[in-house]
Amino acid sequence: MFVDIGAEKFLAAEKHGQKVAIEIKSFVGNSELEDLKNAIGQYVLYQNVLELTEPDRKLYLGVREPVFNELFEEPIGKLLLDKGIVNLLVFNSEREVVVKWIN
Repeated sequence: MFVDIGAEKFLAAEKHGQKVAIEIKSFVGNSELEDLKNAIGQYVLYQNVLELTEPDRKLYLGVREPVFNELFEEPIGKLLLDKGIVNLLVFNSEREVVVKWIN
């Protein structure tokens, strides 16, 4: 089964021996809230497909550090994280390093 969820970039990797998939979203639209809504919808869809096709792979939404600070440090983003709706990989795009993993 193949689903095109419109990810800007999709990576399959390992984190400490665990299989992970990372859907990288850029959040460059006119509305960050609209981008968030679309990203979460795509994330939930792909997460369900992965549960069927690769149940041992954990999905993360990859976001740049400024996106994390602007959206996921605010009440709506904190709600998504607190409820376990989304796993995040936060990265610094200039230094090309992972800043934090949140699950």
